Amino acid sequence: MMIFLLVAVGYLLGSIPFGVILTRLFGAGDLRQIGSGNIGATNVLRTGRKGLAAATLILDGAKGAVAVLLARHFVPEFGDHAAMIAGAAAMIGHCYPVWLKFRGGKGVATLLGLALALAWPIGLVFAAVWIGTVLLLRISSLGGMLGAVSAPIAALAFGFPVYAVGLAGLAVIVLWRHRENIARLRAGTEPRVGAKKDA
Repeated sequence: MMIFLLVAVGYLLGSIPFGVILTRLFGAGDLRQIGSGNIGATNVLRTGRKGLAAATLILDGAKGAVAVLLARHFVPEFGDHAAMIAGAAAMIGHCYPVWLKFRGGKGVATLLGLALALAWPIGLVFAAVWIGTVLLLRISSLGGMLGAVSAPIAALAFGFPVYAVGLAGLAVIVLWRHRENIARLRAGTEPRVGAKKDA
């Protein structure tokens, strides 16, 4: 019963649309009507409010991390499995929030947060790949996708097979949520960070 409760709590936690809340709270408009309409930090950046974008990134990441930490605290007997399940629930909540008719974000920040909470070396690899790709190629979507894919590989390398399986499944969700970005990347039309219409 506790596992089911943690899944519900993780999902509801993940479904909090911090990007939408912050942009409305600070008068930046309805995020869903801006840029790509996505509720994540990259789209918040399109409002020109870098502080709000940074806050959204941190809070979206925190959702995944808190879900993992709650699982470890309340059901330690289930160990890695409970932590992975709760973190996954938070990410799914972010991508498919009930409050926004299941139209949420792409899950990268939340996945990074839960990866850091599961095992910080995994999260560190994720962050390094994500940030490194963005700095090198200035394509946010590509950085997020490569970071997500790197997480299960890092989990295997560091000896966390349970995490590797769960993170692989979540990486697939990230790729699915980026399917339009993938199409633009293939067409060579994906905008770059810093451009007028960055992605």
